Amino acid sequence: MRKYLLTVVCTIILSVSAFAQSGNGRVSLGTGLLYENGWDVTLAYEHETKYHNAWEFFGNVYLKWDECASCKHICPDSFWRNYRSYGVGVAYKPCVVRGRNHHGNLRLGASAGSDTHDFLGGLHVGYEHNYALRSGVQLFWQVKSDVMIKGEDLFRTGIVLGVKLPLN
Repeated sequence: MRKYLLTVVCTIILSVSAFAQSGNGRVSLGTGLLYENGWDVTLAYEHETKYHNAWEFFGNVYLKWDECASCKHICPDSFWRNYRSYGVGVAYKPCVVRGRNHHGNLRLGASAGSDTHDFLGGLHVGYEHNYALRSGVQLFWQVKSDVMIKGEDLFRTGIVLGVKLPLN
């Protein structure tokens, strides 16, 4: 799993340099905890349209930990080698709240991917609130609710915190 996280960080760095000449959009990285015993990392490219509406193209890694059967604690093996899933998807984010240096969006999307055994599909609904900093960087928090088709978890919900870097 550490290799996957290192790959995500390297992808962010390469994405920022690859899209730097495009003049629009943002690269975002968000991570958070989901119910029950889940950790979520999402790397996304967001293209903003008029009035803070946006399209998001994302890649997602989800890890679910459990107590170790032998030691009855959460040990490295029960954390890193339990259930994992990966996916890519798209979300439309209509703006529902606008303020001077902040705005809020609904997040409606779908994804496809895999856990370590089978195909996995997902429907995503949530709310995201963004805070614009003077440099163009945005901080955000997100309430996620995911319905996973053919996954170990049918329903995932939780909070994600993240940052968005401009590509101009």
